[in-house]
Amino acid sequence: MAIDFLRQSFAQEKDREAIISMDRSYSYGWLNERIDFWLGESARQGIKNGQVVSFESDFYPEAIALFLALIERGCILVPLSEHVKTKSEFLAIAECEFLIRMSADGSSELRRLPWSSKAELYQELRALGHPGLVIFTSGSSGFPKAVVHDLTGILDKFKVRRNTWKTLLFLLFDHIGGINTMLYTLSNGGCLVTVSDRSPDHALSLVERYSVEMLPASPTFLNLLILGGAIDKYNTKSLRLVTYGTEPMPESTLKKLREALPNTRLLQTYGLSEVGILRSKSKSSDSLWVKVGGEGFETRIVDGILQIKAKSAMLGYLNAPSPFTEDGWFITGDRVEVDGEYIRIMGRDSETINMGGLKVNPIEVESVIMEMPEVLDVTVYGEKHYIFNRIVCARVTPKDPVTDTKAFGKKVKAFCQEKIDSYKVPVKIVITAERQHTARFKKNRGLT
Repeated sequence: MAIDFLRQSFAQEKDREAIISMDRSYSYGWLNERIDFWLGESARQGIKNGQVVSFESDFYPEAIALFLALIERGCILVPLSEHVKTKSEFLAIAECEFLIRMSADGSSELRRLPWSSKAELYQELRALGHPGLVIFTSGSSGFPKAVVHDLTGILDKFKVRRNTWKTLLFLLFDHIGGINTMLYTLSNGGCLVTVSDRSPDHALSLVERYSVEMLPASPTFLNLLILGGAIDKYNTKSLRLVTYGTEPMPESTLKKLREALPNTRLLQTYGLSEVGILRSKSKSSDSLWVKVGGEGFETRIVDGILQIKAKSAMLGYLNAPSPFTEDGWFITGDRVEVDGEYIRIMGRDSETINMGGLKVNPIEVESVIMEMPEVLDVTVYGEKHYIFNRIVCARVTPKDPVTDTKAFGKKVKAFCQEKIDSYKVPVKIVITAERQHTARFKKNRGLT
């Protein structure tokens, strides 16, 4: 069975704390018992090996047990979060045969769906007798793609025991990083602390209350922790490790984070829905240079773009052509700089702004604007222009309400003029009070 190694570990550590959720503690013994319960319940509901089951939930204890039970049953899992606005389309693309909704109180709703799952990638999994996982990409460059994984490949890397952490489970259930955090923590006998909301204050209140040691989050969320003032309200001395990924980290944000958490190790991570999460090593806590790879992963740089070959790579997309090269490399689309064994991730190549032949990296400009003490958040993007192809624009969220937006925009431009080349200075400044991130706390960088 795919999770035999986890079940054996849970049995050996049955009295150890596995999950803390909504002020209640759940042991590994409890988790094992609930996996057995959901195995029986899924069988009674007619769910069989190889069937496609979608479930809509957050990381509730019962949902974690259900997830693991469905893996043991050999199902193909399609996790969805409540934030997904096109659920019916996703369910149709994934050809889901069952939908399970799980609530915070442990209650669940199951219904059969009208689709029959005949996709070729599913047939491959069934022929092997392996459980599968379908993850939808964020869709930043178009409609989300349905990524199909053989879960045995993802699970293999968790068979080697590593560090044991008490971890805040911040990322979502339909995110490869969230699933990776859950499996890593449980496979190493750690403790998952779940969140009931993803506000900075709530997250850090849990860090303080339960002495959380590890916090995986996005740069956008970490920026909100600092500039929103939450990090000054709570005791964060227990934090030994903060990992950040899912999007590039602005240099100015990393500097502020280093100052706010001087005794905490900061580690950049790297992963994609299509290949999983690579092992990583930052050059230092205040450096954006990182070494990625590890057992089961190979990397190479072609024309400045990172490519990855992975044992845990997806089987393919359900709704798009294969993105792999003829020799099996996945083209990430991430532009990188190289320094020996280390790389620096500059952002998506598709997001580079071509202004009359001059290339502008949005992350570089954002990092400069974020140095302004008056700025809470900023998103730099390209906008079509009849002469220059695209011009550099910035949506800026001030810390405090602004009455004269024109004067504030001029102030931003003047600040940039002193820090970067003139062609990188935003031509257009839009002042907004609206949030500039998605439900996954990633920068909402729409190209126009």
